[in-house]
Amino acid sequence: MIRTRVIVSGLVQGVFFRDSCRLVAEQHGVNGWVRNLPDGTVEAVFEGPPAAVAQLLGWSHHGPESAVVEHVSRHEETPEGLTGFEVRPTAR
Repeated sequence: MIRTRVIVSGLVQGVFFRDSCRLVAEQHGVNGWVRNLPDGTVEAVFEGPPAAVAQLLGWSHHGPESAVVEHVSRHEETPEGLTGFEVRPTAR
């Protein structure tokens, strides 16, 4: 089990990035969450088996069809044992 936090920048808000991310995470059995940040980026936490998290990381480099991803930063963290995947409200 691994946990990775990503910040995705570019045209990633208003393009169904969060909901698409949730769907892809559920398809791959990845737990965690995704939310918009006030600066126009998207933050997500992916937690699960390494191969499944790698699938989400790969997806986050292009996102849904209407997104234009410019950069993805990632940080490894200690897993918390999250269950499910949720779209969180925009951070304030």
